[in-house]
Amino acid sequence: MPEMPNRTPSRLRRVLTPLKTGYAAAMTEMSANLRLFSTRGQPLIWLLAPVIGAVVAIAAILFRIGIGLVQYLWLGTTSENVVSATHQIPALVIFAAPVIGGLAVGILLQTIQPKQRTSSVADVMEARARGGRGLPFWPGISSALLTVLSLGSGASAGREGPMVHLGATLGAALCEKLRLPDSARRVLLACGVASAVSASFNAPIAGMIFAHEVVLGHYALSAIVPVVLSSVVGTLLSRLWFGDVAAFIIPGHQITSYWEFPAFALLGVTCAAVAVIFQFALIGTDWVARHVRVPTWSRPVIGGVAIGAIAVLFPEIIGVGYETTDAALKNNLPLTLMLTLLVVKTAATAIALASRFGGGIFSPALYLGAMTGGSYGLIAASAFPELASSEGLYAILGMGAVAAAMLGAPFSTTMIVFELTGGYALSIALLVAVSVSTGLTFAFTGRSYFDWQLEMRGIVVREGSHRFLARTVSVSSFLEPIAEDEEKPPFDPASGDPRLHADDSLEKALRLFDQTGASRIAVIDPLNPDKVVAWASQVRALRHFNRALIDASVEEHR
Repeated sequence: MPEMPNRTPSRLRRVLTPLKTGYAAAMTEMSANLRLFSTRGQPLIWLLAPVIGAVVAIAAILFRIGIGLVQYLWLGTTSENVVSATHQIPALVIFAAPVIGGLAVGILLQTIQPKQRTSSVADVMEARARGGRGLPFWPGISSALLTVLSLGSGASAGREGPMVHLGATLGAALCEKLRLPDSARRVLLACGVASAVSASFNAPIAGMIFAHEVVLGHYALSAIVPVVLSSVVGTLLSRLWFGDVAAFIIPGHQITSYWEFPAFALLGVTCAAVAVIFQFALIGTDWVARHVRVPTWSRPVIGGVAIGAIAVLFPEIIGVGYETTDAALKNNLPLTLMLTLLVVKTAATAIALASRFGGGIFSPALYLGAMTGGSYGLIAASAFPELASSEGLYAILGMGAVAAAMLGAPFSTTMIVFELTGGYALSIALLVAVSVSTGLTFAFTGRSYFDWQLEMRGIVVREGSHRFLARTVSVSSFLEPIAEDEEKPPFDPASGDPRLHADDSLEKALRLFDQTGASRIAVIDPLNPDKVVAWASQVRALRHFNRALIDASVEEHR
């Protein structure tokens, strides 16, 4: 019989050819991805992230040590147990400490601080919106030192916001030295923030989420790795120095009954009311202070007198207030005292920040939340003794609910409360209280406290990148200048013809194009208004705007 032809090679080729084609396509795709990874500077960002994390963590440790050393000068202790220490010193010392501290802060504000105020989270958000720029190094360092003096002398404020600004300043300084592009600057800015939060709270997950939620405003995968690296390094160094302990050591709390969940939602409503009142108190006091004409150096002194007078009667308002917050979590405060501290802590913090003491709002928000939750828990227990959980559990929920509403950061605040207290078992109840409080607060105010601070400076970031770009991009970015060797056309200022200046905003230019129907508008020099120095084209304006929006969208989703 004739032999059958051998078809094995042809069959093998039919199998191998698609495999080779697929392999080549996969290698081409991988090579393209790696080139993109490299050209966008990701390897350098990954290398710099842990460096920034380490530097910021060391700065955060020194920051906390500095507060303790200033505090030691009049309290005789560097610990968080401020209230216990005041029992051993005269009332005159308690009154004088914030006054003397205010004098030192006021003199330094007037002499070494360019903006004559300290900085916090809102400045970091503004810098992020400006491409990672706007955080000068030495003013940032002096702002941190002023906050050390403020909190160490008894000002009623938080240390976390200034630490976030310090971390971002150090990250921005490194970016400036290396002349990195804006996208890399923003990521490394967030790395500094993440390390500052994680080192301050011993909370690495919260640090990572806070940097994305509040500073970056997105969760792009390209930013997660460097931010996490920085947060982890910050936590490790903080734990090596302070130990691996939560900020608040609390007894075990558990939910007594699932019938309590309506009570948790009602607690969210109560916390929303507290957050709204607190925010309006901060805004109102600041408005009053801005309209009082006194020398800069005297503002913290006047505030120190008011804070000192309150502290003589209620030493619980001194500093960050962690000892009192911890007492509420452990069911150690009576109802009348907690309700009173709600009022006096709100007043003391508003006075401190309006008088330009350095400090933030996160610790006071946790404090007010603990007092709100603790009071609510005691009232609920008296009304429904068989169903209500302990006031300590409600204090934990209140901490998260008030802080989330003030910061406009429900995710990171929830995680911070988890990591501060170790209370992961309370997650469902906390989420209910936080979501209700945040939603109602924004329904009434429309913005977080940080957004309000930015809008006072004419910066709107909460409405999206398109609004911010339209208001911050200037005509100089897209105008067509007239060559020096060309004759500049004349312009009649009295003609009523449309005109622009180089420093006008893109928003103004687009509005003028729409109103006049012109496709090209003259750009006039304010010092020489009868000559056209450049032309602004509607096509170039729209092209520039669209390119900026595309770049922002790519950065947020890549």
